[in-house]
Amino acid sequence: MRTVIVTGSAGLIGSETVKRFAKEGTRVVGIDNDMRARFFGPEASTKKTRNDLIAKVGNYEHYDLDIRDACAVAELFKGHGSQIDAAVHTASQPSHDWAGREPQTDFTVNANGTLNLLEAARKFSPEVPFIFTSTNKVSGDTPNRLPLRELSKRWEIEPGHEYEPGYLRNHEHRL
Repeated sequence: MRTVIVTGSAGLIGSETVKRFAKEGTRVVGIDNDMRARFFGPEASTKKTRNDLIAKVGNYEHYDLDIRDACAVAELFKGHGSQIDAAVHTASQPSHDWAGREPQTDFTVNANGTLNLLEAARKFSPEVPFIFTSTNKVSGDTPNRLPLRELSKRWEIEPGHEYEPGYLRNHEHRL
């Protein structure tokens, strides 16, 4: 059975990713430790979404681990190694304001956590696609306005558009 790892699996993007892959019959290994409640308070907790996924998605396997824990991340990838078909990384600390108050935590979640995932994927599943998502804090609403065309396995910006070579690459030239 196909297996996809989804980090931040109980968050907005992560949970939708879980549902999409599960609907296709894929086994989904979700990682989410509800850091959102720590970042933004109990009202922002992802616990309800996590519980719904566990209860309603039959091929969902949940791991309550912190992506900053390199050993735990490595063990998860090692344990699923050859079964993994893709990794989708949606876990993050998304707030610039919050980052200013706790920059060490922000950095360890976003940078070190991502590095731990990439390193585990490199060691135990080097051939699988690793999809990294970001928040609108990086690119604003511009991606929502781009003219996209659907191909068989991905979306691309319409040919001839100024961002066809890549949004961030082109956007950086304007800064």
